[in-house]
Amino acid sequence: MRPFTRRTIVGSGLATALSVSPFLRTTKAQTYPQRPVKIIVPYAAGGASDIIARLMAPEFERDMGQHFIVDNRGGGASMVGTQAVATASPDGQTIGIIDSAFVINPGLFRTKLPYNTKKDFAPISLLATSPLVLVVHPSVAANSLQEFVALAKAQPGKINFASAGLGTAIHLAGEQLRQAAEIDIFHVPYRGGGPAITDLIGGQVQMTFATVAAIGQQVRQGLVRALAVTGGDRVAQLPDVPTMAEAGLPAVDATPIFGIVGPAALPPPIIDKLAEVAGKAFKTEALRFRITELGFISVGSSPSDFAARIDDEIAKWTRIVEKGNIQPG
Repeated sequence: MRPFTRRTIVGSGLATALSVSPFLRTTKAQTYPQRPVKIIVPYAAGGASDIIARLMAPEFERDMGQHFIVDNRGGGASMVGTQAVATASPDGQTIGIIDSAFVINPGLFRTKLPYNTKKDFAPISLLATSPLVLVVHPSVAANSLQEFVALAKAQPGKINFASAGLGTAIHLAGEQLRQAAEIDIFHVPYRGGGPAITDLIGGQVQMTFATVAAIGQQVRQGLVRALAVTGGDRVAQLPDVPTMAEAGLPAVDATPIFGIVGPAALPPPIIDKLAEVAGKAFKTEALRFRITELGFISVGSSPSDFAARIDDEIAKWTRIVEKGNIQPG
């Protein structure tokens, strides 16, 4: 008989662990969560990511029988809260909401990020997207996207483009338009989308991009003119506004994303459980209606689809940032 050695004992233990791992994985999924779960939002309360988190939390609570508590941790272009997710214990008790900053920052900050976006997180589900509307002041002599492009080419550097700040989704939407249409527009960064819209309405700037929720009412009131929306389809609130593809610039596809991630080592059963609940919640008629009403498009994707979307978005925005030689402020 072969004598037992330390190696055989360790090997036997590993074999036993592997043989029962499907049972352990199932048990972990069935018992999770056993206490309240923290949802970190890397912004102050009231913004789009916070709204998505607070719509999601009660849906998770109903399905999973535990409290899901929104924890707002703003600062550092979303990096403070996002890093807190990356360094959290991978037990599913801390998850995070991410938006477009998550996929823009790798190209914008490069080696200055305090985490590795591709390695330090477990994608769970893409919850929703938010089409952007290209709007101009009524004094701008353009009633279509093609007319706006022609005007910008005829007056290089004369059209002021307002954004919510350097490196934001709004800024990069404008940069994507500038590159795709080969036009020269002057970027004017503001400290948030609200002030940018205020100055657009006042005529201090001539154009911006904005979410449907932020600009829809002003469009309907005639305070600004909408030329096109990003995304694959027209939006319900502005049915007469064409998509960028319909208007002739399909390459302009800047559409903010909102999803859930966890720490990299989050067990697959927990990832799958959270994704399953998110998928069901964001496909229910009631939540979809509410999401649409607020200007979002409900998704609720699988982890693999979300991971692929993250990779595509990082690659796209890194190219835009590098081509535009955009430097963080």
